[in-house]
Amino acid sequence: MEERLYLLQRHLPEEIQLQRLLHDGARWLRHDIALTLETQGQPLPVHVIELGSRAPGVPVIGFFGGVHGVERIGSQVLLSWLHALVQRLQWDAAFRQRLDRVRIVFMPMINPGGLWHRTRCNPNGVDLMRNAPIDAMGKVPFLVGGHRISRHLPWYRGKRGAPMEPEAQAVIRVVRERLLAAPFSLSVDCHSGFGRRDRLWCCYARSHRPIAHIAEVLTLKRLLQQTYPYHHPYLIEPQSVNYTTHGDLWDFLYDESLDTHPDHTFLPFTLEMGSWLWVRKNPKQMLDFFGYFNPMITHRHHRVLRQHLPLFEFLLAATDNWQNWIPLPHQRAERTRQAIEEWFTEPAEHGAR
Repeated sequence: MEERLYLLQRHLPEEIQLQRLLHDGARWLRHDIALTLETQGQPLPVHVIELGSRAPGVPVIGFFGGVHGVERIGSQVLLSWLHALVQRLQWDAAFRQRLDRVRIVFMPMINPGGLWHRTRCNPNGVDLMRNAPIDAMGKVPFLVGGHRISRHLPWYRGKRGAPMEPEAQAVIRVVRERLLAAPFSLSVDCHSGFGRRDRLWCCYARSHRPIAHIAEVLTLKRLLQQTYPYHHPYLIEPQSVNYTTHGDLWDFLYDESLDTHPDHTFLPFTLEMGSWLWVRKNPKQMLDFFGYFNPMITHRHHRVLRQHLPLFEFLLAATDNWQNWIPLPHQRAERTRQAIEEWFTEPAEHGAR
């Protein structure tokens, strides 16, 4: 046991933090293991945590992180959010009442093998966010858009025709079982990358066409801006206005939701934290590959852990109250036109995921 704790503290301290949260929140948290992997003789679980209502008809919000092992700040931000929720449940009666109307799902460390080894890919050399069996429409950026050349190159999709990686299958299974059946569901997948802005991206990654729910995305963006006019300056947009990729898991799940639950609304988002904000202020980070994706100075790290929590709180409230802001049938055509005019007719600032 002591040896395992030592190895976890060295390679995967987020696992220790999560175990403490599970202990502190045992009264409210429901915990499952979606998958157990092994590396260097150590079992690495892929956790699924739920809290809130068990009723089948309530809206659901899901928080996902750790898809890319070098971007561990995404897992850390989600653990910071889960910590805040556990603490509030101990004293905030109004918050407990909110959770009677909504369900929250967490998968904070989807790729524990990548986190352990500090690699973008999983231990099989596959980029999980390029692993779904869908191709982009048209050309994609070389390598970055996903490829099948070699597992020794980044952004490798896996062999053509091979099953999806176990971690990717676990995400898809959890979303199918716990989000898509809800009348309204929303997901946030936390990443970091080479950008100067924090972005909140929606589908598609594979196509320059707007998704069927682009009106809802624009409405949610305006709701955030109207509610918090001085909020942290997220750039909210479809990913495809920057670049397209093959094999995006959220594209795959969004399209499946249209086929299997056409009367429901599923809005998947990616929080792409702009790591160049940290590198620009601390160029020494470039001496460490890990520093390209994570804030290394303590006060900046703490700032990132707290600055996205108001966004998560807003999205939780929007999920709880989705029927109060979602476009009505007679509004959808005009809102869709406005979204296309805003996002698909002007050049956008480029980023990378």
